[in-house]
Amino acid sequence: MNDITIRQAQQDVDQWIKTVGVKYFSELTNLGILMEEVGELSRLMVRQYGEQSFKESDKGKELSDEMADVLWVLICLANQTGVDLTTALQKNFEKKNIRDGERHKNNDKLK
Repeated sequence: MNDITIRQAQQDVDQWIKTVGVKYFSELTNLGILMEEVGELSRLMVRQYGEQSFKESDKGKELSDEMADVLWVLICLANQTGVDLTTALQKNFEKKNIRDGERHKNNDKLK
């Protein structure tokens, strides 16, 4: 499978929603779904890297799939609200480089 850009992912999700998925859920519904998906990712992370033990219902779950579910719904929300995630991420890098360019290097807690 070829690498996919963020822009292409937004286009592919939009095409899938409009053909297979019929239409987007409302923005608020998708926000709720995003929270559910983040919760599922959190549950798996807590069991895999934290102190909680796995339950029967956790079997067969994969971090990569849970992360992809989060990304999918986030892309849906971006498409619905007119956010170009490629541009947004580029601007976020710029913001972090300006704000945090030296901050983490000078943080004694990170040494």
